[in-house]
Amino acid sequence: MNKSIVLASLVAALSLAACGKKDDTAAPAPAPAAAPMADAAASAASDAASAATDAASAAVDAAASAATGAATAASDAMGAAKDAMGAAKDAMGAAKDAAGKAADAMKK
Repeated sequence: MNKSIVLASLVAALSLAACGKKDDTAAPAPAPAAAPMADAAASAASDAASAATDAASAAVDAAASAATGAATAASDAMGAAKDAMGAAKDAMGAAKDAAGKAADAMKK
């Protein structure tokens, strides 16, 4: 039994020692051309962001123009509806007068 405890302790010690080791290989240095490439990428990203901002501004302007056009069309439609209501009211008055005259003619 003592041999098995010694053997288990030895295996545990070796396992802990193996887990604690770190790789001593040095990481390769970044390529010197990475900085200009990063600057070019940043410049391209800035240009893309500027273009996106311009496109968004144009979309907002177009939406505002469309909303103004829609409001004008709605106002015109309301005016036309008001005129139609006036014409209907006049037609109702004329129909009432005609019905009254027809009733008077029937009495004679």
